[in-house]
Amino acid sequence: MPVYQAPVADTLFVLNDILGWERHGNLPGFSDATPDVVEAILGEAGRFAADVFLPLNQSGDLEGCHRAADGSVTTPKGFREAYAQFREAGWGGLSADPEFGGQGLPHTLAAAVNEFLSSSNMAFAMYPGLTRGAIAAIEHHGAPEQKALYLPKMVDGIWTGTMNLTEPHCGTDLGLLRTRAVPNADGSFAISGQKIFISAGEHDLSENIVHLVLARIEGAPEGVKGISLFIVPKFLPEEDGRPGARNGVSCGSLEEKMGIHGNATCVMNYDGATGWLVGEAHKGLRAMFTMMNEARLGVGVQGLAISEIAYQNAVAYARDRLQGRALAGSKHGEKAADPIIVHPDVRRMLMTIRAVNEAGRALILWTALRGDLAHRAEDPKVREAADDWMGLLTPVIKGVLTDKGFENAVMAQQVYGGHGYVREWGMEQFVRDARIAQIYEGANGIQALDLVGRKLALNGGRAIQAFFKEVGAFCEEHRSNEAMAPFTKSLKKGLNDLQSATMWLMTNAMQKPDNAGAASTDYMHLFGLVALGYMWGRMAHAAQEKLAAGAGDDTSFLENKLVTARFFMDRLMPETAAHLARISSGADSMMALDADAF
Repeated sequence: MPVYQAPVADTLFVLNDILGWERHGNLPGFSDATPDVVEAILGEAGRFAADVFLPLNQSGDLEGCHRAADGSVTTPKGFREAYAQFREAGWGGLSADPEFGGQGLPHTLAAAVNEFLSSSNMAFAMYPGLTRGAIAAIEHHGAPEQKALYLPKMVDGIWTGTMNLTEPHCGTDLGLLRTRAVPNADGSFAISGQKIFISAGEHDLSENIVHLVLARIEGAPEGVKGISLFIVPKFLPEEDGRPGARNGVSCGSLEEKMGIHGNATCVMNYDGATGWLVGEAHKGLRAMFTMMNEARLGVGVQGLAISEIAYQNAVAYARDRLQGRALAGSKHGEKAADPIIVHPDVRRMLMTIRAVNEAGRALILWTALRGDLAHRAEDPKVREAADDWMGLLTPVIKGVLTDKGFENAVMAQQVYGGHGYVREWGMEQFVRDARIAQIYEGANGIQALDLVGRKLALNGGRAIQAFFKEVGAFCEEHRSNEAMAPFTKSLKKGLNDLQSATMWLMTNAMQKPDNAGAASTDYMHLFGLVALGYMWGRMAHAAQEKLAAGAGDDTSFLENKLVTARFFMDRLMPETAAHLARISSGADSMMALDADAF
């Protein structure tokens, strides 16, 4: 069975030495999250992930979920008991509002815990993960009585939540959806239609499931401007809040999927189900996007999480597997062969995964902190800047880290050779599980289009200009520091490429929109490299400062940071030039063939 140890030390390094955790102690929720408390929470979360979630990962994948003739779904053996432990420990309410039973701790801390849980069992972690998104949508857009009825039970975990967008005939283009909402005399609506790919749509973990469903009110305009959002519970709540009669919603079938078999991905049928409007009529996408943005960041965490557990197991295998001799001479002459970790190409794969993981973790936590500042800071300018960062980086984190997460899982599988292809070692499951993260919550091509087509120009380009200024100022601040030169020179070159790509888009995309579409994925990955490189620049500087001050037991940890940072700058950052070249080539060759020529 695969092994996993939560990267607690690395997470604490980011929180304390990169984010300056204690500097934010004046913000609501942060005063309770002292460094000692944070370390204790992360340590316990790591143990919980390894001891409770991980043992069910392979068995849950092999068994999968089962649907009975009546539409009820049973999760794999052990899931119910593990979910009960999850609830009792309060993990689902870590960052939720205390008004509804949550602990009110920073979302940044919850993001770190989510990584550990997703690494140990991605399919399982999706059940409470989707509930958090549904909580966010109801909290931001629901009526007071809806919040009072649903949120305490969802925060507790006794009720779970889902999001229902996709239909058989439409995916991202939600303007095509056909699910209808007919007004009832009591102010509720009768919801009818079918939704597909609904993760955690039906299961036996909670006593009720709260579905958030996009539908079109009878007579509403066609297209996205006529879409509304509804709460449609599995069981209709009684006046005292207990689950009552079964609603007209059921699981028609379970999707037969490539991976995440432990999660019940359902076709959901709504047959006149009773639902209640969330927020304003015809403004459903705005409410749902609160949930989707939360989910997109969570999916970026999944990309990192699978990459991390795949890396840890590939390293363990590479240390033990004996094959061949080191090119520079035998390292273990007493053995029949050297462990494969001595070979440069194995090192290339392991170092690539490691360099992306550590920078990706820093970028996620850096961005999650911006989310906390956007909601908790007193200064409006701080909130605005934090919100700008969140909007700009959300598609980058989702798109880049899930693309890299899948690539890294495949690389880790390659380290195993043939053993990586067979089930018993667990690596093929990581590859299968990682693949979905590139698709759901908006496929990565859509993330790239969102970045290029919407986020860059938003508010007159305020967010991207602030990003350029921040990264440029960091490079300038350390320009005369010789120890930082290996990092800042490569980072500045990458930043220059990103700025050039942005200018090219400004010049060429408006007059020919296909240029923007053709450039979008390369632009997203170019942006991602610079953002990850910026994280490595900050981590390298922090490591150098701590070493200069006398690091003690942390010396090896910090020296390894500097080596990994150098690898990223030497081997990965130069890819910005290739992305820029592809962007600058335009759309002509991409769009030249007639459709029937393919």
